[in-house]
Amino acid sequence: MKLPSTKTAAALIMLLLVIAIIPVGIAMEWGGHKEVALPAWQLKWEHAALHDIQEAMAAPSGEWRTVQARADRPQPPVGADSVWLRFSLPRTEANSALLIDKVYGDSLKAYIDRRLIYDSSEVINYSGNKVLIPLSGEDSAKQLYLWSAGGGKDFGIGGKVRVGSYDKLLSFYVKQDLVDIVIGAALIFMGGALMICLLFLKPEFFSGGLFLILVIISFGVLLITYSPFLRLIVNSQERLTGICFDLALFTLLPAFTIYFEQLFGPGKRGYTTRLRNFQLAYSLFCLGALALNAVLSFRLDYLYSFLTINVTGVLIMAQFVYLLYMSLTYALRGNKDAVIFSMGFSVFAFLSLSELLIYYFSSERYHLYWWKWGMVLFVISLIVILGRRFAGSHEQALEYSRELEKFNNDLQRSEKMEIISELAASVAHEVRNPLQVTRGFLQILGERSGKKEKEYLQMAMEELDRASVIITDFLTFAKPGMDTVDVFEVSGELKHVSGILVPLANLQGGAIELHLQEDLQVSGSPAKFKQAFINLIKNSIESLQEEGLIIVTAWKTGSHVVISVQDNGEGMKVSELARLGEPYYSNKTKGTGLGLMVTFRIIEAMNGSIEFLSRKGEGTEVIVKLPASGNN
Repeated sequence: MKLPSTKTAAALIMLLLVIAIIPVGIAMEWGGHKEVALPAWQLKWEHAALHDIQEAMAAPSGEWRTVQARADRPQPPVGADSVWLRFSLPRTEANSALLIDKVYGDSLKAYIDRRLIYDSSEVINYSGNKVLIPLSGEDSAKQLYLWSAGGGKDFGIGGKVRVGSYDKLLSFYVKQDLVDIVIGAALIFMGGALMICLLFLKPEFFSGGLFLILVIISFGVLLITYSPFLRLIVNSQERLTGICFDLALFTLLPAFTIYFEQLFGPGKRGYTTRLRNFQLAYSLFCLGALALNAVLSFRLDYLYSFLTINVTGVLIMAQFVYLLYMSLTYALRGNKDAVIFSMGFSVFAFLSLSELLIYYFSSERYHLYWWKWGMVLFVISLIVILGRRFAGSHEQALEYSRELEKFNNDLQRSEKMEIISELAASVAHEVRNPLQVTRGFLQILGERSGKKEKEYLQMAMEELDRASVIITDFLTFAKPGMDTVDVFEVSGELKHVSGILVPLANLQGGAIELHLQEDLQVSGSPAKFKQAFINLIKNSIESLQEEGLIIVTAWKTGSHVVISVQDNGEGMKVSELARLGEPYYSNKTKGTGLGLMVTFRIIEAMNGSIEFLSRKGEGTEVIVKLPASGNN
């Protein structure tokens, strides 16, 4: 039986988690409960924000208006500052409670028999949240008076009003909104865990992952601070939770666009970059408005709310539409990350835009709900994209390792060929002269010999000539020139060499930095050029210690291109420098010296020069000068 791959297993586990989390969350929100739903209640508008319970109870029946539970919430008339509502409670047992689905305004008080049983004076703004009011057994079948005010803003109640067991209603109250806290806390925990992981990654991965973490944590804070359940825990910290919500929103908008820009680029004509800059400026402006409002004891709440609710809401919708359009464009071009992004973002954007429209058309009375599930799916898609990027980087490192192995094999083959060429040159040089002398003597003897002897001597000279041809071939092999001569750009070849050797440098605890001038061209064989600098940089890597660094610099001076390879490794003594380039000399335990000898010969074949500068314990610098191409 074939086991699934690691990627398939991870995808299945993530899918199972999603399948498990969503039904559990829905079950928590819509779990069963038993209660009595009040079919109707009565209300009386007040044009002065007073709450005299005696006057309310003494008010004639004509001043009270009956409201059905299923009807739309009545809007206050002009000049109304508060409202009285009264309920006829059903028969209740001990430990009962009243649960109101939606309460608006900034103050709520409840009375039974002129006795104050609930006071929310410490709560600033309900904004359509639920309220649970405990009842005692003595309150059974009595009339409850509810007073609501909003300081001239929206106030009153809406939705269902339920009476039942306090424990069951509390359980329902907690379950319905606790899922927001759970998901938000999970996202914040996930962001913190990813941040710890990022500290151990390279800087190029850190910047991309950081903005994803800011997006995830911002989503988590938004969920927690928007949840009505939070007010059950910290009902006296409404202002603080509102500030946290706004700060998370100001962080989310630019961080989201920056992460999108890092994934897919600046966009057509740089519109994504412009959107990012605008959002950064707007977030800073709103942050300044928040600080100013706090300094003025929150006397600018109306203006600040307009900026952070109305204007920001429009910006969010515009941002979602633009980014969704861009992601779909990239997806149609075959970008796999864009396909994943578009799938998750489409669900999130559709749910969020729909709920924002409903929110504004309902005069900000609608409580946003479905956006959080779209957000969960979207965050999962973002994490999948980040995982794909890490996997791609790992595969790229493996590919570089394979290329490095191939170059090492080629280098070993080149070294072996170099040994053969040295032996061939040595043998050819020592044997060719005696052969020429022997041929000369045979030619003299042939002039003095008979016909039959001349025939044998001629055959001998022909064999000597054939041996001479073979020796000439050996000499040609021993002194190879450039197999293919092309004009190539130095920076591109050095970047390729660096990319191949970066994994090896990382294994040694080092790094490679490139400072390359563009449009530097030389003539020669690109393959042998890369071979020479692979040898040089590899030697530098093998000399590195902790926190090693190799700096490769290329520039043009006069008619030459100068390339410097500098490291902070072990360095060499003067005596060691003097012997560099000698056949079979190496200061490494298992070295042969052939690699550096090949490098010397390649640079020499390109009409260049090579110089070593080094001090023991301070590192080494190799300076290579090559003639610049005539096109420079």
